[in-house]
Amino acid sequence: MLKEFKEFAMKGNVLDMAIGVIIGGAFGKIVSSLVSDVLMPPLGLLMGKVDFSSLFINLSDTSHPSLVAAKAAGAPTLNYGVFLQSVFDFLIIAFVIFILVKQVNRFKNAAPPPPPSAPPAPTNEEKLLMEIRDLLKGRQ
Repeated sequence: MLKEFKEFAMKGNVLDMAIGVIIGGAFGKIVSSLVSDVLMPPLGLLMGKVDFSSLFINLSDTSHPSLVAAKAAGAPTLNYGVFLQSVFDFLIIAFVIFILVKQVNRFKNAAPPPPPSAPPAPTNEEKLLMEIRDLLKGRQ
């Protein structure tokens, strides 16, 4: 059973998938940083100096000035700002992957098909049979 698992794990598709998952995880962190550190601050500024990651609805009876304070107090909160940031992350990742797949498909289709190869030269046996055929045609 261990041998079968080793054969399965060493197949090209499994290794390719594992590499894709690792690179995808790293890519996700980069995009999350892009969204939270580069895109969201100007968007929040345009919307009236709003920090999306701090937007929440307090579900407790006590008032809390910020999401950090509410979490520190253990109050139940509905963190819709964090959710919005995750949605933006997803949309950007999906768009980048769409563009990437589109470009890869374009490069795959751009390669011209190889020209048809010339038929192989006749073998000695075929040449001999053609000579016999021609001689028989000449007898008629």
